[in-house]
Amino acid sequence: MLIDGDNAQSSLLPQMLVEAGRHGQVTVRRIYGDWTTNSMNSWKETLNYHAFQPIQQFRYTVGKNATDSAMIIDAMDILHSGVVDGFCLVSSDSDYTRLATRIRETGVFVMGIGEKKTPKPFVNACDLFVYTENLVAETKAAQQKRTQTSRTRKTKDEKEEPDPMPVLSQAFEMAMGQDGWARLDVMGNAIYQVDPGFDPRTYGHKQLSRMLNKLKDKFEMRTKDLEGQLIFYVKMKE
Repeated sequence: MLIDGDNAQSSLLPQMLVEAGRHGQVTVRRIYGDWTTNSMNSWKETLNYHAFQPIQQFRYTVGKNATDSAMIIDAMDILHSGVVDGFCLVSSDSDYTRLATRIRETGVFVMGIGEKKTPKPFVNACDLFVYTENLVAETKAAQQKRTQTSRTRKTKDEKEEPDPMPVLSQAFEMAMGQDGWARLDVMGNAIYQVDPGFDPRTYGHKQLSRMLNKLKDKFEMRTKDLEGQLIFYVKMKE
């Protein structure tokens, strides 16, 4: 897990670590930045708690950081060492697009974590991309649930989320079998091929199954027992 400290939020480090941990054990943990600047102060306490190694990189010129080059060099060294099975790149900077592409070319899993402003080329260069806004929303939702003060009011400043159906329908077509049904897990993998940044939490659902279950006018679901394991199947309505 390599974090561009200049383009990430220190307050979300625990949540980002959980996201990365869902796909494997996070062994290499590094945060890059110019630690002589005040902007990096917010990282100091949390990085020690979560056993991250701070990597110092001085700025060569005013107004331009050299964090991206240092992080890219280290990532390639780690890649060629063969000690990891995947990468998690935390940044909203498009400079890491080629790095993500290069990692994928070797057959190694790469996920990204960044804000919704992250350029689409970087998002699509990853096998999976998680937006930090979803992590913030999930944290706030958990707090609201604990205090029983959840609200559904929308403000004028909130942007309407895009329609998920184009991605869902395309993924369903990719996963559909001869009988017209698609396994939910296969469809889930297809979704990330269509849009690595797709996340059910963007639309208010923690899981894909719950999201599709709410879209009763678009999908129907059933379960099937395969050797003692309950498998979910999805079918798109005409």
